[in-house]
Amino acid sequence: ALGIRHVGETVAKKIARAVGSMERLQVLTKEELTAIDEVGEVIAESIIDFLAAEGNRATIERLRRAGLRFEAEDTGNGPVGDQLKDLTFVVSGVFQNFSRDGIKQAIEQHGGKVSGSISRKTSYVLAGSDMGPAKRAKADELGVPVIDEEEFQRMIGA
Repeated sequence: ALGIRHVGETVAKKIARAVGSMERLQVLTKEELTAIDEVGEVIAESIIDFLAAEGNRATIERLRRAGLRFEAEDTGNGPVGDQLKDLTFVVSGVFQNFSRDGIKQAIEQHGGKVSGSISRKTSYVLAGSDMGPAKRAKADELGVPVIDEEEFQRMIGA
């Protein structure tokens, strides 16, 4: 994370997958940036401003000289389906068949998004054992369905 304003982990991953390298990112136009999923004008301008700042360019160059690679790697964890397209999940608790990172990765691989907090935009709360009562109460308050690991696996066809 380079600390680019308005660019969180989810957007950064989408940009990395779409662009592939820092060199390519540094030459993209605002129009090319906004063509990337979830990148609007505000984020595009923030990226352009960040990359235009001399101090940031110097930091990127120092990191590159120190051996940091700015290329997106193909981890083999790309999309495997779109069963969860347009759905946003909040993950809470401990799961039997997935690590927390593994379940988040499965959501993204099937086209879904992961959020850290429950809101009206949340499609489902994926609850493992030891889910906190505050999250359950928030989900109930907002009318967000709470599903378990078994239901999630049915959703992705596992």
